[in-house]
Amino acid sequence: MSRQTHSFYNKFSVFYPLVDFFLRPQKTRLFDEVNQLPAGNLLDIGVGNGANLPLYKKHRVTGIDTSFEMLSIASKRYHKQVRLLLMNGEDLLFGDGQFDYVVLSHVIAVVDNPEQLVEEVFRVLKPNGRLFILNHFTPNNWLKQVDFAFRIFARMVHFKSVFYIHELTTIRRFKLLKEVRFGSASYFKLLIYQKP
Repeated sequence: MSRQTHSFYNKFSVFYPLVDFFLRPQKTRLFDEVNQLPAGNLLDIGVGNGANLPLYKKHRVTGIDTSFEMLSIASKRYHKQVRLLLMNGEDLLFGDGQFDYVVLSHVIAVVDNPEQLVEEVFRVLKPNGRLFILNHFTPNNWLKQVDFAFRIFARMVHFKSVFYIHELTTIRRFKLLKEVRFGSASYFKLLIYQKP
């Protein structure tokens, strides 16, 4: 991520509880899916203020973020099976095949290079490992005009309002296992992939 993006999220950290509140219904479904799986090593990229950490029920969690301020808040939410690291998801400092699961919750549309992010996720996942992507995706209906209209504003808050997952060539290395929609007019989807 760029230095400008880091600075934005450091400042934005005080407002993040409002975002958490708005996104809670989608995140509840995400964690229901994650917690159904056997205990394993899980990487949460873009862990933010750590509000989600208590929702992991059995996994050993490594949470990373590029914002020192976000991690500072997250560190106050003590959880015995969690370690927090200042790190960029586009340049992971882990060896190959270290994680059973990777979670990208509202991250893929805010990073500078989503292709590189997904490539790094593929590298650090074990064979048959799962990738969970909860995000806004531009719909293929009239609502896409809203995304196009907000492109300039979205850039100011370091967010890609127009985002299509199928445009990422690296995602094709994964097998899509499940797609969860949150209503016909919702911008959000939960996509669950598996590494071959």
